[in-house]
Amino acid sequence: MAVSILNLDSSFVLVQGGAFEMGLPDTSTVEGGDVEKPQHKVTLKSFYILKTQVTQALWYSIMDTNPSYHKDCYTCPVENITWYDAQKFIIKLNKMNKGHYRLPTEAEYEYAAGGGNKSRGMEYSGSNDINDVGWYTNNSGGKSHPVGEKKPNELGLVDMSGNIWEWCSDWSEKYSGETSDNPKGPAKGEKKVLRGGTWLSLDEGCMVISRAALNPSSKDKFTGFRIVRDLKPINQL
Repeated sequence: MAVSILNLDSSFVLVQGGAFEMGLPDTSTVEGGDVEKPQHKVTLKSFYILKTQVTQALWYSIMDTNPSYHKDCYTCPVENITWYDAQKFIIKLNKMNKGHYRLPTEAEYEYAAGGGNKSRGMEYSGSNDINDVGWYTNNSGGKSHPVGEKKPNELGLVDMSGNIWEWCSDWSEKYSGETSDNPKGPAKGEKKVLRGGTWLSLDEGCMVISRAALNPSSKDKFTGFRIVRDLKPINQL
């Protein structure tokens, strides 16, 4: 599943807008699930999201570097980058491709990972069995893997459970429980949201609702990203 600057826009999936219940119900007994509570209703506009995580090859084609810890796999997701590094990539890509790319919001990520308006209510992104759709501690062999080797979810998106954490645009905060439209998180904070789980995570850390957060200046071999594009076609921007 090779994504390059040449076929980038055809590698996005349209996520039709809609409403969903974000997070875990108060009655849930998922271990460590308090950070995903309370469940609350969110309504989102339509958007496009990249089928895969940004790969080392795509990163190199834009940035002419490869910061990844596992450098021997250009079809693997790029990792070992900060949130600010991801922003630099997006700024440069927007200038090169005359587009409006950005990081997904946390709500957009959860909605897309859960299958959007085609959701079948799976625990993980596309299945109730993490082994079908994700690389995690029990099957990864201690490393990230090429994108797209596991089954896609209901929207055709891959690796939204496991493989690497993915940066979101939001500052991290506790859910308020209030209904919201197109939430973007607080105006400031200390940590940025991560979603999706990693190749070292337990299965619970790769659930659609799972949350994590990291200082935006931090980087490690578990952390990368994917991008979204607003609904307006590129040639109209």
